[in-house]
Amino acid sequence: MQNDRAEVSVWTWCSKWLSRSFSQYGLFILLMFLLLAIWEVIVRMGWVPSFIIPAPTAIASSLVEHRHLLLTIHLPATFMEVAVGFGLSIVTGITLATGMHMNRSIEKALYPFIVISQTIPLIALSPVFILWFGYTLWSKVAVVFLIAFFPIVVSTYDGLRQGDPEQRELLLTMGASKWDIFCKLQVPLALPSFFSGLKMSVVYCVVGATIGEWLGGSKGLGYFSRRMSSNMNTDAMFAAIVLLSLLGIVLFALIAWLEKRFSIRRHGHGGKRKVG
Repeated sequence: MQNDRAEVSVWTWCSKWLSRSFSQYGLFILLMFLLLAIWEVIVRMGWVPSFIIPAPTAIASSLVEHRHLLLTIHLPATFMEVAVGFGLSIVTGITLATGMHMNRSIEKALYPFIVISQTIPLIALSPVFILWFGYTLWSKVAVVFLIAFFPIVVSTYDGLRQGDPEQRELLLTMGASKWDIFCKLQVPLALPSFFSGLKMSVVYCVVGATIGEWLGGSKGLGYFSRRMSSNMNTDAMFAAIVLLSLLGIVLFALIAWLEKRFSIRRHGHGGKRKVG
C-alpha cells in the first residue's frame, strides 16, 4: 500500500513538473526540435558536408559510442575544474567586493587591477599557467578562476552599493552599527545582483575549463574535443561540445534554483515579520 502511494505521489509530482516546464518553455522546446529537424535534413541532403557539421543523429550516436570515456573520465575531470575554480571565485569575489565596499582605499587600490585582469587574453596566459603548475588540475583551475571571479566581484560590489539611504538613516537613528546595517540592509539588497553574477560566472567557468584543457590537458571534455578535432572526428567533437553545453545549462539552472529558494525564504520571513 505504501509503495503504491509513493509511486502515485512520484508520478503526480513528475506530471506537475512536466506540465509546468512545458507551459514555461514549450515554445523553446518546439523551436529546438524544429531547428534540429532542419539541421538533420540539411546534412542528410548533402547541402552541408557532414565532416564540417555532423547531423544531430550522428552526434547522438557518437555520444552513445563514447559514453564510457565521456561520462566516466572526461566529464568528471571538467566538472572538477569548474567546481574548484567556481568555489575559489565565490570566496575571492565576495571578499574583494566586501572589502572595496567597506574601505574606499581598498577600492581605489584594487578595482583597477580587477579590471586589468580581464583585459589580458586567456590564450596568452594559459601557457604561463602550464609553466607554473604543469599539466595538472591547477593550471586549468587558474584559467577558470581568472575568467569567473570578475562577474562575482562587480555584481556583488554594485549590489552592496544599492542600499536605500532613508532605510540606512532609520537604522542609524535606532542605534544600529555599521555591521548591523551591512548584514540587515545591504546584504539582502545585494542578493539579486550577487546571484546574477553567479549565473554569469558559472557559465564562464565551463568556458575557462574548456580553454585550459584545449591548450594543455590530458583529460576533460575540452581535451577530448581537441583530440577528436585533430583526428577529423567531428561527430565525437560535437558530442563533447553538447556535453559542455549541457553542463553549463545544468549549473546555470542550479544557481537559478538556489536564487529562487533564497528569494522565497527571504520574502517569506519578511511576511512573517509583518504579520507578527
